[in-house]
Amino acid sequence: MSIFTRRTFLQTSGAVAAGAALPLGAPAFIRSANAADTVKLGCLFSSSGTMANLEGRLNYVAKMAAAEINAAGGVNGKTVEVVASDPASDWPLYAQVGRQMLTETKVAALFGCWTSVSRKTVLPVVEQNDGLLFYPLHFEGDENSKNVVYVNSPPASSVLPAVDYLMSPDGVEAKRFFMIGSDYVWPRTINKQLKGYWKSKGIEETAWKEEYVPFSFSNFQTLVNQVRAFADAPGGKCVVVLTVVGSSIPDFLREFANQGITATDVPILGLDMVEADLEGLDTKKLVGHLNCWAYLQQAKGEANTKFLSGWKDFVAKEKVPFSADVAIDPMVSTYDAVHLWAMAAKKAGSFDVPEVRKAFAGLSFDCPSGYKIAMTAENNYVSRGVFIGSVNESQGFDVLWQSKDAPKPVPMSPFG
Repeated sequence: MSIFTRRTFLQTSGAVAAGAALPLGAPAFIRSANAADTVKLGCLFSSSGTMANLEGRLNYVAKMAAAEINAAGGVNGKTVEVVASDPASDWPLYAQVGRQMLTETKVAALFGCWTSVSRKTVLPVVEQNDGLLFYPLHFEGDENSKNVVYVNSPPASSVLPAVDYLMSPDGVEAKRFFMIGSDYVWPRTINKQLKGYWKSKGIEETAWKEEYVPFSFSNFQTLVNQVRAFADAPGGKCVVVLTVVGSSIPDFLREFANQGITATDVPILGLDMVEADLEGLDTKKLVGHLNCWAYLQQAKGEANTKFLSGWKDFVAKEKVPFSADVAIDPMVSTYDAVHLWAMAAKKAGSFDVPEVRKAFAGLSFDCPSGYKIAMTAENNYVSRGVFIGSVNESQGFDVLWQSKDAPKPVPMSPFG
């Protein structure tokens, strides 16, 4: 499908705050009606394909954040309008739609991408057009562009603390690691960094194994059998480090449970696993498996109570086709990102990217996670706290551990 055909699915939410909600599928010519009074933000999140169940939610939470900002008076005298899209989990299409949004729709900033491969396709587009992309996922790091705001955590702030926990007496004293990932940049890079990290700890290469599968892979029977055999070998406790994405996550968990392997036998650390991946699963069989993110729905505090209540109200009011009772980290990171952009634009008194970028230093925001997230003048990374979650029987995660504060981000890994 060409980029010109894609125009027909560009969507809007700016009119929500203006009092006349347009349908999600409203075409571009309707979207432009009140352009003089609005500032546009573009979303690059898929609502079809393998990433749809996850990314689709982020279009809506960006709208929710915009509605909050507009209810408080907008930004620099303008109403914030969110233009959503469906790149259809097709990595090159993210770049094509992103380019159209920057050059034709004239969005002030982009919010988007889940996988690192989609971010990598958009990166040259925002750099060539001096745009801004707010990226809401924790990821492999090893990137630092002035045109990307890395709203979530690099490995030093998220993955390594989780691995350290598993290796500690507080965890399971893990000695061996079976890495299973989707076959693209994030799993391969993070696993390369993990291997370097384990080597720095004196762990031998025989203590790990890695396998990769295509996107949308669903038949994990053979791989789970391999995990079982690896775990039964001598050498100490084995854990699975899981970096498959999208629909492959529940498929892997389902096969693990079907084979009767529990978290007591072989714990899974799902680096991409969020509450939404557990919907429809019998989590009684999955209790104790782990994830790590900068937000968990069970986070305590007034900011999270307010966010969850706001999301439930927004879902009901706008007839959002996702659960009102499920919130995931990238939703919160997208919500944070829209608010951070608005704060920077107000501080700058401008929507021009160079001026907005200058205004990042010193910004802070009370994240629903309970942490005060912050930006500095050093780079476009955001300081975030980190949680380790444990699957419970209610299709969610209990907070098993969380960082004392929001650590300073370390963009480049010394272990890769």
